[in-house]
Amino acid sequence: MTDYLLSIVYWLGILMLIGVTLAAIVLWLIWQRLRSLNVPPTAGFFETMHYLPIALPIALDLLDLGLDVLAAPISWVILDRLGLRGLRNKAAIEALIPFTQPIPVFTIGWLIARLTGVGKTIILEEQQ
Repeated sequence: MTDYLLSIVYWLGILMLIGVTLAAIVLWLIWQRLRSLNVPPTAGFFETMHYLPIALPIALDLLDLGLDVLAAPISWVILDRLGLRGLRNKAAIEALIPFTQPIPVFTIGWLIARLTGVGKTIILEEQQ
């Protein structure tokens, strides 16, 4: 039984390490593109998702998978530096909720925003 538990812990550790590594690589590759985004400071979650490339939600989900609760302050700082305040609080709350790490919440939110158009009406109103 002990060997079985050690094996599970070992593979979870490997999965977490891979998640953190991939998140760091993706964030490093898209950092300059994200810095040039012009997201209004009052934009909500779904409105902000319309401005983002899919790589950022994937990176946030990988970071959350890899770091568990420790992803909350790191996500907060990253999103604050990028000026994405509409995502900052949601990332911290989602990272602090236990057992949600395997669920790609931000990727699902990005898909919902893009496929259903939630939050897009606000963007269209601003452009007119």
